[in-house]
Amino acid sequence: MSSEPRAGATGAARTPTPGESHPTTPPRPPLRSLLFVPGHRTDWLPKARAAGADAVVLDLEDAVPAADKPLARARVAEALAEAAAEPDGGMALFVRVNPLGDWTAAEELRAVVRPGLAGVVLPKVHTAGDVRLADRLIGWCEHEHERGLPAGTTALVPLLESARALHDAHDIAAAAPRVAYAGALTAPGGDVERAVGYRWSAQGTETLALRSRVLLDVRAAGAPCPVTGLWTDIADLTGLRAFAEQNRALGYEGMMAIHPTHIPVINEVFSPTPEELDHYTRLVAAVESAQRAGIGALTFEGRMVDEAMAETARAVLARHGHG
Repeated sequence: MSSEPRAGATGAARTPTPGESHPTTPPRPPLRSLLFVPGHRTDWLPKARAAGADAVVLDLEDAVPAADKPLARARVAEALAEAAAEPDGGMALFVRVNPLGDWTAAEELRAVVRPGLAGVVLPKVHTAGDVRLADRLIGWCEHEHERGLPAGTTALVPLLESARALHDAHDIAAAAPRVAYAGALTAPGGDVERAVGYRWSAQGTETLALRSRVLLDVRAAGAPCPVTGLWTDIADLTGLRAFAEQNRALGYEGMMAIHPTHIPVINEVFSPTPEELDHYTRLVAAVESAQRAGIGALTFEGRMVDEAMAETARAVLARHGHG
């Protein structure tokens, strides 16, 4: 896999539209919810599936005690093998590896890049160079003869956990065609709060501009399906809903989560209602009918609409299986 910036990273090439994959990578499905599960607790996967998570991030980094790292790697490999054997693909499985600081981390990638893996979540990303290194290593793992993985199969999710990474979000998102599901993860007391220095509040006002700018950078880079997070108050589902709705309004397509009880709320917020789908269907029909009559813009349910609005509606319908 080439480590050159994706098409659209410079003015010489067209930037893909939101959700569009690079020509050398498979399409990345939108994911509403990505639930973290410790790598040594793969017995929790049925709970994640029952909660309705679109994807699970099996964690080999912070959630695993040092003494349990070898066990976690073995159990994650077993879970990936089971996922590869499921005829319908099942719940998407990602793995958060440890930072790529030495050959031990590279061996970790070699252990998890295999059939059944949807993507690698890479922590402690600081620069686009970190992404290009991971891209080359993942590409090498995909090409190993026993893996049987087409180039670009494995998505790469860079976690922007330093001030420099957040500042360089566009370059990081554009550093490799396999980058997907990137965004700003803000939470109380975590790496991002320490790096930026904000004082976290449930209302999210202090991180609103940060989440907005990173989202724009990711969209401009052409990386598909941006997601954000995290909500760490397990019992406060009302606050979770408000935070998720704010992120959805900004343009994010999903959120990462730390507890199964958060999944139904996140899935609901990031899914259109039947009424919204019906509205979009009728809008598309109205615009296309007007176009056949030679009319470009029309009043639809009290608002002026045209082809731009119809194209947005078609994208929503297609993304949710109604196109």
